[in-house]
Amino acid sequence: QVQLVESGGGLVQAGESLRLSCAASGSIFRFNAMRWYQQAPGKQRQLVAAITNGGSTNYADSVKGRFTISRDDAKNTLYLQMNSLKPEDAAVYYCNADYYGVRYWGQGTQVTVAS
Repeated sequence: QVQLVESGGGLVQAGESLRLSCAASGSIFRFNAMRWYQQAPGKQRQLVAAITNGGSTNYADSVKGRFTISRDDAKNTLYLQMNSLKPEDAAVYYCNADYYGVRYWGQGTQVTVAS
């Protein structure tokens, strides 16, 4: 059983920063990769960033250069540093991990960006 708990969302002004956290139950090194997704109202959930347990990362074009995904295996925590936030970044952000063929999701954390 895997539990993922996101935190760090909130209301910010455009141009400001937020850091999201995703705390996992147990070691995150067992996951080949962990990911952050965003889901805006009325839209499909879409991949924002991913990181492997080897540290390789990839990003959606819309966030490249502004967002940074990282992981702290000692703290069993995944992070998403979001800089230069735009109103279009507003969404619920979810972390995700696959384990033995099962896709696990957290409950999400709301990010609101005021223009």
